[in-house]
Amino acid sequence: MADKKITVKLVKSIIGTKQDHRATVRGLGLRKLNSSAVLEDTPAVRGMIQKVQYLVKVEG
Repeated sequence: MADKKITVKLVKSIIGTKQDHRATVRGLGLRKLNSSAVLEDTPAVRGMIQKVQYLVKVEG
């Protein structure tokens, strides 16, 4: 499962969100609005995406 890649895109601003949600977005490698990152499909990454699912869009 770790061979697969997923693309995560930040589609909503982190302004006004909780501090730990901001840290999670940074941990995913997303900085600015509409930035995207290609990440390994691991349970840890899936958990991070689940936590901030209202801010990001998953592609692939």
